[in-house]
Amino acid sequence: MTWAQSYNPAGNIYLSALLAALPVVVLLGLLSFAHVKAHWAALTGLASALLLAILFYRMPIMLALAAAGNGAAFGLFPIGWLVLNAIFIYDITVTTGSFEVAKQTIAGLASDRRIQALFIAFSFGAFIEGAAGFGAPVAISAAMLLGLGFRPIHAAGLALIGNTAPVAFGSLGIPLVTLAKVTGLDLGQLSAMVGRQLPFFSILIPFWLIAAMSGWRAMWEVWPACLVVGGTFALSQFLVSNYHGPWLVDTISAIVSMLALSLLLRFWQPRTTWRFEHEAEHTADKDSTGLVATRRETQRAWMPWVILSVLVFLWSLQPVKDALNNVSNINISVPYLDKGVVRVPPVVPKPKAEDAIFALNWLSATGTALLLTGILSGLLLGLRPLALLRLYGQTLLRVRWSLLTIATMLALGFTTRFSGSDTTMGLALAGTGVLFPFFSPLLGWLGTALTGSDTSSNVLFGNLQQVTAHQIGVSPILTAAANSSGGVMGKMIDVQSIVVAGVATEQQGDEGEILRYVFFHSIALAVMVGILVLLQAHVFPSMVPHAAMR
Repeated sequence: MTWAQSYNPAGNIYLSALLAALPVVVLLGLLSFAHVKAHWAALTGLASALLLAILFYRMPIMLALAAAGNGAAFGLFPIGWLVLNAIFIYDITVTTGSFEVAKQTIAGLASDRRIQALFIAFSFGAFIEGAAGFGAPVAISAAMLLGLGFRPIHAAGLALIGNTAPVAFGSLGIPLVTLAKVTGLDLGQLSAMVGRQLPFFSILIPFWLIAAMSGWRAMWEVWPACLVVGGTFALSQFLVSNYHGPWLVDTISAIVSMLALSLLLRFWQPRTTWRFEHEAEHTADKDSTGLVATRRETQRAWMPWVILSVLVFLWSLQPVKDALNNVSNINISVPYLDKGVVRVPPVVPKPKAEDAIFALNWLSATGTALLLTGILSGLLLGLRPLALLRLYGQTLLRVRWSLLTIATMLALGFTTRFSGSDTTMGLALAGTGVLFPFFSPLLGWLGTALTGSDTSSNVLFGNLQQVTAHQIGVSPILTAAANSSGGVMGKMIDVQSIVVAGVATEQQGDEGEILRYVFFHSIALAVMVGILVLLQAHVFPSMVPHAAMR
């Protein structure tokens, strides 16, 4: 069977959009205000999305169920697979004691919590984002901050806020590569345009991150570190994206940023050592007088993270990925759903049947690289195979509810995508005329918040951005790039990322508190992107690369 999407079933696009927003309102309301556990909120949101799709959008029941099933499978693999193995690595380092030594190394670089947050949540998280993407940067950064002594809510929230500026270029540029394929726009120009939007925020976010953690006065005490971290990242981001392409932007920018911060700390330190109010005075004394790890112990402690970085980077290289896929990839056509849903104008130039292929790329998946990292690290750190297996079982038991939540959230996202309800909300924003450049990044923000992925947001709204840009007479390069740039600010509030942060910081059941911590930051930064894009459209159009179709 085939079924064509209808984007305005109520006859009024704004009324249809209000109804389409119901599952999102239910989900976020239960999480933020009713304090319902994440998996129950996700299940309730999924139920409302299915009812909306079947009763309001007239989507056939089998297609709706197939879309939800496809989303749930994608939530477990590759996303849940990646999260599980990321937490496994962290558990190994804690069990073997190597995390304590790594923590001591970071504390030796700077015992000030503000500097530690800059190094881990912003710079190191960006490096992991550039190589892996999905939930890996949040999971690893949040777990490291927690191990350093940050409160769980701070560890989760700071990891989410820090994981913004690099997202559009994440996982070797996949969001922009996908956007170019979807729209037919030139990849180099899209990369250059995003590289003329996000560097402003790469400079801003380190200041914002520290202000969110410690207040504005404490932030100004470390303004040199914020400026060096953000400035070197932004400059590298601009140069690589404009003169090379999207593939290595995050990796190079993160390395430059970490090296610049390390160099700065050789000549400059904050006047005072800032710590959280809950930290006792004797903690600082212990840190300053504790035993210093030997070079061998330090190398051993950082070995898992070096192995992780190397393997994840190798796994992300296209020749390696292709070779692994040739051995292991299994493509499964989703029953009923594959070619069963037809997208129609104005979202696409002409009606197009949607593919629904579940790729079981178990060997080339980033989560597999993390599993291999865990096994190698555990053995090298002295754990026996049986102890590793037991620890893996304990990790799986610990994250079981979070995996259910991720699967349910992706089921909800796939249901709204294939039913067309998220496109209804996008069309409502697209009807804003000359102000559309302001709302263009908010459309990307909405897509990422709903799907949990900047890449998925680009697939969802990329063509809509292009069509609307032609209608109002602005560059489609600008609006398509804005979809990705705005989408990065939605990354911190998508429930998938919040659940990952909750798992990493042992806050299962408190995901609503994490959402409340980051929600204002997400909205405020997305609005700032909107203002920038509006200025680029009408005041500084020379910032936009010449729009050419491939």
